[in-house]
Amino acid sequence: AMLNRFLAYKKDLTKKPSERRPFIASECDNLFECEKWRNQVLKEIGKKISEIQNASIGEHKIRDLNDEINKLLREKGHWERHMMTLGGPTYAVKTGPALGETGMEVPGSVGYKYFGAARDLPGVKELLETPVAHVPKKSRYQMYRSIDPDYYGYRD
Repeated sequence: AMLNRFLAYKKDLTKKPSERRPFIASECDNLFECEKWRNQVLKEIGKKISEIQNASIGEHKIRDLNDEINKLLREKGHWERHMMTLGGPTYAVKTGPALGETGMEVPGSVGYKYFGAARDLPGVKELLETPVAHVPKKSRYQMYRSIDPDYYGYRD
């Protein structure tokens, strides 16, 4: 396993600089290139999601895969936003649970999702099952009641 990772790393180093995906999406100025890198990220997400479905690979590997998938999903969003600034298509409206992106979020938090066997890990199952206590919204009267002369800067 370690030798395979080393050989893959060496192979990535021998690629031309144009063939390696830029670390920051804003470094790419060509819409066609951005589309290519976004598709590469989508392929990686698909591979990792299919890999995380296997519950027998071990808890640490599952957690690492889940972290990598979430990182790739953030990167995909960066590429899509950058493509919009370059005048490309709007993928944010079209994308949803594509590529098996049926990750479950912890109620009350946004962004981090749990995929495949990661949902059954100890600690995660409890997080996904507990409902978030609903905090009632403040009424307009309660909000105005807390406004005093300090709010307007009269006691500076």
